[in-house]
Amino acid sequence: MPPLHEAADAKSTRKNIFKRLLRIAGPGVITGAADDDPSGIATYSIAGAQLGTSLLWTSIVTWPLMGAVQMMCARIGLVTGEGLASGLRKKLPRWVCLVFVAALLVVNTINVGADLAGMADAAELLTGWNSRFFVIGFGAIIAFVTVKFHYQQIARVLKWLALSLGAYVLTAFIAQPDWSGVLHDTLVPHWPADRATWSMIVAILGTTISPYLFFWQASQEVEEEKSHGRRMLVKRTGATAAELLNRKLDVGFGTFFSNVVMFFVILSCAATLHRHGITEITTTKQAAEALRPLAGPFATLLYTLGLIGVGCLAIPTLAGSSAYAFAETFNWRQGLDREYPDARKFYAVFLVSILCGIVLDFLNFSPIRILYWTAIINGLLAPFLLVGIYLVATDAKLMHRQPSSGLNRAVVLLTIIAMFGAGVALFVV
Repeated sequence: MPPLHEAADAKSTRKNIFKRLLRIAGPGVITGAADDDPSGIATYSIAGAQLGTSLLWTSIVTWPLMGAVQMMCARIGLVTGEGLASGLRKKLPRWVCLVFVAALLVVNTINVGADLAGMADAAELLTGWNSRFFVIGFGAIIAFVTVKFHYQQIARVLKWLALSLGAYVLTAFIAQPDWSGVLHDTLVPHWPADRATWSMIVAILGTTISPYLFFWQASQEVEEEKSHGRRMLVKRTGATAAELLNRKLDVGFGTFFSNVVMFFVILSCAATLHRHGITEITTTKQAAEALRPLAGPFATLLYTLGLIGVGCLAIPTLAGSSAYAFAETFNWRQGLDREYPDARKFYAVFLVSILCGIVLDFLNFSPIRILYWTAIINGLLAPFLLVGIYLVATDAKLMHRQPSSGLNRAVVLLTIIAMFGAGVALFVV
């Protein structure tokens, strides 16, 4: 038995580490949590239902890839004191930047519409009320709260909304899967053999390594700085070692959380839906059945609350990343810390994205399928954008002699190659 003072020291160390994680939890944790949006939950659910546990290995692969990408974006924000679009504007031709931000707005708006549709469809399933009332209500409430309150107030709430996703972790254990098979499929990748599986790989990559998260991460580093009173009149020209270390912990924890949720959503749906022959998810009711082993007759309630929670987390991130991208490209006043009259154009992009997302939901489409297809679109767009991010992050002059590390560059290059490769395979297999 170790001496009492050693046990006390170990307990104190664990307590200090936990306190530090809580203190530094910010943009990285919020970005990681927002990654598990309704589009992500739908994609992972479809993967588990269609293919069982065969794609569990992707959650292990995507964690370091996502972490490296988000840390590269965070470093750009920390070191330059500017968002991602500002860096791209200095490195790439103007027309390329305009194409990027326009594509981002279109994809994000479709994603906003898909997320609103998923939330509303789940609410209709629970209450029996027409989903279109919920689409308008959710969109209006999210828009009002985001515009009315400052970033720091929003961030306090956003950090905790994703805890509802823990239901999938509990469900996976209650469903009692074949753990030897789970371990095998987690550690041994299955090479995709057909277009349907490649499509799923692209969707998983797209919903995990999403373009909107790149812009959000970099911009929120600037917001975080302002919220702590560190934004001075003098332009920022670098980051301290402590700031970079804190952000690595923040991003690492956030991306870890995101991929753990991904793992257990796939596993839960494999152990429940796939096991009982439900391999096609086309409705919210079918998706909610994955939680029945945990919640029984309350599965729909638990699924609805979880989907609404992550939707409220993701939609401001989606619309906000578009607003930041446009504001940085055109030198508009920006920031969720500003009042509406001080940043009208910035908030206009934000509100237009949500409004168009609401309008899209009055078209007839399956919420589950559109959530899945937005993930595929993100998967095809992301590698092109990552090339621009890589060029910015490795430019010593733009990065004030603090470019991304060699390891970070190598992993991001691997991510670019993997995403381009999966996209090509989707069309040629």
